[in-house]
Amino acid sequence: QLVYPYDFRLTEKEKTSICYLSFPDSYSGGLGDTQFSFRLRQSGGQRTTHYEDDGEYNREAPLTLQRESAHYFGYVYFRQVKDSSMKRGYFQKSLVLVSRLPYVNLFQSLLQLIAPEYFDKLEPCLEAVCNEIDQWPPPVPGQTLNLPVMGVVIQVRIPSRVDKPGSSPVKQFNQENLLPAPLVLPTIHELDLFRCFQPVLIHVQMLWELMLLGEPIVVMAPSPTVSSEMVLALTSCLAPLRYCCDYRPYFTIHDSEFKEYTTRTQAPPNIVVGVTNPFFIKTLQHWPHILRVGELRMSGDLPKQVKVKKLAKLKTLDTKPGIYTSYKTFLHKDKTLIKRLLKGIQRKRPSEVQSALLRRHLLELTQSFIIPLEHYIASLMPLQRAITPWKNPPQIRPFRQEDFMKTLEHAGPQLTCVLKGDWLGLYRRFFKSPNFDGWYRQRHKEMTQKLEALHLEAICEANIVAWMKDKSEVEIVDLVLKLREKLVRARCQHLPVKEETLQRVALYIETIIGSLPEDLQTVLHHH
Repeated sequence: QLVYPYDFRLTEKEKTSICYLSFPDSYSGGLGDTQFSFRLRQSGGQRTTHYEDDGEYNREAPLTLQRESAHYFGYVYFRQVKDSSMKRGYFQKSLVLVSRLPYVNLFQSLLQLIAPEYFDKLEPCLEAVCNEIDQWPPPVPGQTLNLPVMGVVIQVRIPSRVDKPGSSPVKQFNQENLLPAPLVLPTIHELDLFRCFQPVLIHVQMLWELMLLGEPIVVMAPSPTVSSEMVLALTSCLAPLRYCCDYRPYFTIHDSEFKEYTTRTQAPPNIVVGVTNPFFIKTLQHWPHILRVGELRMSGDLPKQVKVKKLAKLKTLDTKPGIYTSYKTFLHKDKTLIKRLLKGIQRKRPSEVQSALLRRHLLELTQSFIIPLEHYIASLMPLQRAITPWKNPPQIRPFRQEDFMKTLEHAGPQLTCVLKGDWLGLYRRFFKSPNFDGWYRQRHKEMTQKLEALHLEAICEANIVAWMKDKSEVEIVDLVLKLREKLVRARCQHLPVKEETLQRVALYIETIIGSLPEDLQTVLHHH
């Protein structure tokens, strides 16, 4: 019906997709308000964003919270109430917030404030809210922001890449003279993992392996809320490792990618997709892993845990909850986690404490897996003494899987993790996954930039006048051009170099040009 701000351009294809994704696509008898989220592939090429500081934000934000360049997130508040004045006897409406940022908690909390007002007061309410949001500061990693909206101040901290993984959010919120007291969100994006994983707690490790390997998974749920929370919980369980595959927290049969995902002529894509329409049981039954869950109910004891079942058991209509897969885990089950969580349930520990336990367990598992890879890749960096000012910096040595495997005997995951099992097999499978590719590219890029930075430092320490003594004009001009190019690259790519180093290199360039004949000086200054 309406897009705010008016100048936000969406293609027709995007509008259609957003419309379908904003409503539950299977009959839910439930009345009232529900919230869920979706993720949508952008169509029609890159558009410039309002934020030119994307680069800066993405460099400082954790990899898992970067602004997406080719996808939008949609955060939905859906209301369904009986209304005899409506043709179908119901009032059904959704308010959707579209963003490139995965701040699920912040945006869903914001919708809880705005949506009820909007359904009541309509457009003027949105106009007022958008005017307030326009005044919000851009998200800066590491900062705590106060965001005023509709008479409330939402207070959140934007996580930063330098935060210690697993540390709880900083509680040092400045409460000074904020009246009314702000609505403090303890986290901008983390879900209540314990609640999301309720029916699959005993299988968390299997799900972690499937996510690590980027396996195709279908989550079949009774509602978009359950499907989107489960998919987001799954994609978050590899932190601080970035999940590099595609994921759709909620997906409908009207989606433009429907054919692509349901075709049987090729293997299913590396994606986690959340669905609610029973029709999908038929169209996606060739997928290797299907997780079927019921409604999430928080109760005082351990909820019924689903069983792992053979894919052939997938009945078309009345499919019982379960994990339908023939996957055999590489690692043995960790009984201690379940014992701890059970103890927590008996002692009536709050859900956030249980979630913290679960998150720490997954973090330690991921770190045990990733640390040996980090050690090995660090050993591929050239020695510092091999970096000399007047030669191009040496190359980073290639990543050889077999060499890496040899390091595992004395420096493998067994140093930090008690879990037994086929770690080598897990690494071998991981090397074939998009998650390895994404991790390796990111590390390689960081190391290349570090090398460039070290090279600039070496140039700074060098005695340039001594070097110039026996050089021809051609060689000197060549050096000027090379140094200039390095300087431009350092500034464009924001290399990890001190500002004073860059200024010294700029000064060097001027010094060298000054020593050349005047005609050359003129040419170089204009160049």
